[in-house]
Amino acid sequence: MVTTVAHLKRGERGIIKEFTKGMLPIKLLELGCLPGNEVELIQIAPLKDPLYINVNGSHIAIRRSVALQIELDLIEDKATL
Repeated sequence: MVTTVAHLKRGERGIIKEFTKGMLPIKLLELGCLPGNEVELIQIAPLKDPLYINVNGSHIAIRRSVALQIELDLIEDKATL
């Protein structure tokens, strides 16, 4: 199963692997949503859209449709192992 930012639970982290549809909006790329960068899900709005993420210290609100395009490799939390 492919994991995307939209599949994260609050507090989970992952490393951006690739984008499913080729490119994200330029503004997200400028804010650090690039392959190899770490993403953490901070909060989900009450109606499940938007999602609030932390990328490189920047808190960003993104639409669920955009979050579904960002594939991740999950980071296992050592405290839960």
